[in-house]
Amino acid sequence: MKGALVVNAGAGKGDCEALARDVLEQLGSAGIDVDLALAESGEEVVAGAKRAVAQGVDFVAAGGGDGTQSAVASVLAGTGIAQGVLPMGTLNHFAKDLGIPLDLREATGVIVRGHAKAVDVGEVNGRTFINNSGLGLYPDIVLDREAQRRRLGKGKWRALASAIVHAARRYPMLAVHVQAQEQRIVRHTPFVFVGNNVYTMEGFAIGERAVLDAGKLSLYIAQQPGRFRLFVMALSALFHRLEQARDFDVVEGTEFEIHSRETRMRVSTDGEVAKMETPLVYRVRPRALRVLVAGE
Repeated sequence: MKGALVVNAGAGKGDCEALARDVLEQLGSAGIDVDLALAESGEEVVAGAKRAVAQGVDFVAAGGGDGTQSAVASVLAGTGIAQGVLPMGTLNHFAKDLGIPLDLREATGVIVRGHAKAVDVGEVNGRTFINNSGLGLYPDIVLDREAQRRRLGKGKWRALASAIVHAARRYPMLAVHVQAQEQRIVRHTPFVFVGNNVYTMEGFAIGERAVLDAGKLSLYIAQQPGRFRLFVMALSALFHRLEQARDFDVVEGTEFEIHSRETRMRVSTDGEVAKMETPLVYRVRPRALRVLVAGE
């Protein structure tokens, strides 16, 4: 087998190069020839994955958090080349939902001994996401979180909590028209959340997915709360206490179209934020990505 290892040099605790060398040694001991690319940015992650595809590798292992996994998946989806997942970020939602061990040595073992499973990816206006995409509060929180980390040196969890509280205080609202299959939904809402497959949005499993290959998207529109209720929802999300039926309108489907008065909107995809022209067209690409997972 021949593979490539693309590692986000800024992921985790900053010891990524040493960790990457350990992964290379483990793969080499298993007789797998792997080239390493250390990436300093998302653009370099994408470039490294594209080089690997051009070289005709059997797999590309992505070392980093969900943003890194998403960047590599955007290149590999539809190619038939498998993605190895090395969770080196803070949250690692994609790895958890796939059942990939968070221990790096064990995760590397999955690449050596695992098998390829086809999973879905989502797209919004042609941009790929593996976990979710959001409007309104979500991109605001992402931008605020990163600004606080850079300016104040806060850790990711402290910065996230502060960003949620700041967003709830601002009480931003979106006017959206959503066309979902045969259903048309008109709402004033603080945020819209689109998941690749169905998310659990209540109890202690909040933000988890039981399957990643059902061939569907899930759309969650926050029901219009007052400022106090929005603040409570933000805190509830931190402590896994949202109630799906009370807090959201929920629709499942293969394609959604979201209209707004704004011609361009900030949209988050797997923790990255970009401005996109409206309407926003979401669709699922069933089983477009092959991922190396444990088991038979």
